[in-house]
Amino acid sequence: MVEPRIAVAVVTMGNRPAEVDALLQSVAKQDIAPARIVIVGNGCRLPEFARRLSLPGEVTAIDVEENLGCPGGRNVALSRLRDFGDVDVVVELDDDGLLVDPDVLRRVRDLYAADPRLGVVGFRIADEQGRTQQRHVPRVGKSDPMRGGYVTGFLGGGHAFRMAMLAETGDWPAEFFFAHEETDLAWRAVDAGWKILYAPELLLQHPWTSPARHAIYYRVNARNRVWLVRRRLPLPLVPVHLGVWTLLTLARTRSPAGLKAWFGGFAEGLREPAGERRPMRWRTVWRLTRLGRPPVI
Repeated sequence: MVEPRIAVAVVTMGNRPAEVDALLQSVAKQDIAPARIVIVGNGCRLPEFARRLSLPGEVTAIDVEENLGCPGGRNVALSRLRDFGDVDVVVELDDDGLLVDPDVLRRVRDLYAADPRLGVVGFRIADEQGRTQQRHVPRVGKSDPMRGGYVTGFLGGGHAFRMAMLAETGDWPAEFFFAHEETDLAWRAVDAGWKILYAPELLLQHPWTSPARHAIYYRVNARNRVWLVRRRLPLPLVPVHLGVWTLLTLARTRSPAGLKAWFGGFAEGLREPAGERRPMRWRTVWRLTRLGRPPVI
């Protein structure tokens, strides 16, 4: 069994220095050292502590002048790791997350070593009280966050990618900036025959938050939803998916301003170019359905 070489990538906007410090210290306490650590300052100069910390593995700090959004910033890290050419698996972590257990990287390494078709491993996200928000469970309905297994998506805050998978599927959709980028990448992975595993034993501690805390949430959520289906779904499923999500949005959203922004983003998604259209195959639709989440829900 060949042990894959692990890297860790963190993207930060520079506004959480204490949290990034704690996260990097938790990486340093892992019982196996990552081969490389890449820290990206997304639209900022990285805090000096990020450059001074004594960390295991080779540490690379990158300042990016413009905020590229979460997927764009992560692509910067992936590009640098690809240039190095000596990493098999990358673990991407939110800058306000924390690895509580010291064996997370070792468990990730062992999972990938055991299955050459494992593409994505999603971590369990829980707050300081051990609570997991339902939106962080990659299954439909009120699923048990402790039930692992193969799924159709993964959690953006804490996950691992096989670099060979990314070479086949492509990286994050940077133009999304924020919202639904995980689904776009997950659908490409499944369509290419890679497995996505939800591993709840891999814990990322993360504050309890709402995506609506971001001012752009309603607009980009709707715009990216339209872009996602225009890019990835067979044509007959596009109106079905968008119809289902429009009804759900009307039922769930209580803010008139939020609804106005959502429909503005929806129109933007229809009007603006969505990027390359590469729809999934019908057998992928069936595979997603068998895994519990047909791509219209």
